[in-house]
Amino acid sequence: VEEEINTLRQVLSAKERHASELKRKLGLSPLNELKQNLTKSWQDVQTSNAYQSASATLDDITHSEAYKKTQETLSQAGQKTSAALNTMSSAITKRLGDMSSNYSIRHSISMPAMRNSATFKSFEDKMGNLKI
Repeated sequence: VEEEINTLRQVLSAKERHASELKRKLGLSPLNELKQNLTKSWQDVQTSNAYQSASATLDDITHSEAYKKTQETLSQAGQKTSAALNTMSSAITKRLGDMSSNYSIRHSISMPAMRNSATFKSFEDKMGNLKI
């Protein structure tokens, strides 16, 4: 039995070498085979009933009135949020600019004058009220 197993292993090994040589002559590399397998698998997925059904449902959703309204609302919300953040950024920049022009750098480093300013207190209050 051991001899038969060894003989079969040798035959299998020879056939695998022969198959590899034929593939090499045909220009088939392991990478090309993988690519072909993936392409075939993707085609199988796309033609499956589950994919077709999900695709049709998604298409229906994206063409629905509710989807369009939601998309429009979210777009407007994004634009308004962006505008609000730009306004807030400009206000903070202006306030910080005002604060720095009122104090020398040496005096600002010591911080007491800044801490007692209305701007700093207002900013500190707002930051303290943020919930994380």
